[in-house]
Amino acid sequence: MAVQEARQHGEHATACAGCAHCGRAGHRRAVAAFLARRDELAAGHGVPAAVAHSPVAARQWVSDELAQAARAVTAHGRAAGPARLDLVRRGGLRAVWGAVLVLLLGQALTAVGTGWTVARTAGLCTALVLAALLSAAAHAHRARGGLLAPLIGEDNRLSTTRAVAAAWLLLLSFSLLFLTARFLLLGPPADTETELGTGIGTGIGIGTGIGTGARAGAESGAAVTVPTAFGLPGAAGLLTSLALVAAVTVTARLVVTAGIAAGRLQKVRADRPRAADLLCDDSGRACLADVQYLLVSGAVLLLAAVALTRDPARLPEVPWTLVLLLGLSAVWHLAAKRAEGVRPTIHSVVRSREAGDLDAPIRTGDDIEIRGRGFVPPGADAPDPLTRLVVRIGPVHAHVPLVPVPGGFANPTDTSLTVPLPADVEPGRAEVSVVTAAGVETNRVTIDVVD
Repeated sequence: MAVQEARQHGEHATACAGCAHCGRAGHRRAVAAFLARRDELAAGHGVPAAVAHSPVAARQWVSDELAQAARAVTAHGRAAGPARLDLVRRGGLRAVWGAVLVLLLGQALTAVGTGWTVARTAGLCTALVLAALLSAAAHAHRARGGLLAPLIGEDNRLSTTRAVAAAWLLLLSFSLLFLTARFLLLGPPADTETELGTGIGTGIGIGTGIGTGARAGAESGAAVTVPTAFGLPGAAGLLTSLALVAAVTVTARLVVTAGIAAGRLQKVRADRPRAADLLCDDSGRACLADVQYLLVSGAVLLLAAVALTRDPARLPEVPWTLVLLLGLSAVWHLAAKRAEGVRPTIHSVVRSREAGDLDAPIRTGDDIEIRGRGFVPPGADAPDPLTRLVVRIGPVHAHVPLVPVPGGFANPTDTSLTVPLPADVEPGRAEVSVVTAAGVETNRVTIDVVD
């Protein structure tokens, strides 16, 4: 009944594919139906009487039933994908314009005692321009999640290195636009060596006019020119930090590509990007290297933003100690990225013996147990990727049957899998290898099949 209800609801969700509520509800119903069906079959219920008398036939029927249900869940998730991405796009736009509103309220509250200044006007104009540009970019990439589109990797997961680089790029863009707007509102100086203001309290106009000098002096409290604001000595730390996070982004991409090409790193496409991807590995477990890189980069970025608010007349200065700390964090992150992954390997192939069976060689129709590691890549423990696990026995390709247990599957696992020896395998020597859900083939192990 749960499966039929999910299918009926899926037809309705397909008819109104633009409805986010129907798409997400249909996927949740399909997942609930699959879990109920898996637990039912794990308890031994629901197996037809025609195959119940044969353990091999019953296991194969159960595996095929679960595989069909898993494909239905995947289809529902794929149908709900555009609706989820549209919600993400709208949420990103709300966050951007909400930040502009918070900035306006904060400036209005802090201007009660000191009055409205040119710096506040420049900050508000910069925020509006940047929000408009981000909104246009989100509209151009509305099919991929809006503002999250540049942060999503090829495996459909949020990238930690891309997120950090995007945050630094956003800070640098805001700083440049803010300083440009500030100098435009103050007006050009009469001479590059002329001071725009002499300090808070003097208010004496020098250069283009008394009013301009008074405003600049009241805001900055120091002599500031265009070359000083964009000078290299003060902005060297900021530029080094930006170059560092950009290099980490490119290097991490090269490391992943090299690992995939070598067969050491297996990447399985995720069903949808999640915020937890920034802090977790592909299997969903918290990754210390990602966590520390995100925290250290965020802390240094926050200090740079505070430096801009304290001295809005120049690019924010990042101390070299913080740049060194960011570099150490980046090295840690890249080293962990290089060390992750394991090549799928077969250690041995043995005949699967049940209780009461006699010891014997491998014969056609027997179950063989393949022991090794890396059979289930990170992120491939969902039902649908498990159905793509294939064992190659000579010229025959055998799909690994799903064996349900309450709360999961007993077969296959990352270190072992059991598959019946097909009848098409001829007696004699045969090579056995495993093709994982990521498309990576293991080494080949030779077994002897007797008649």
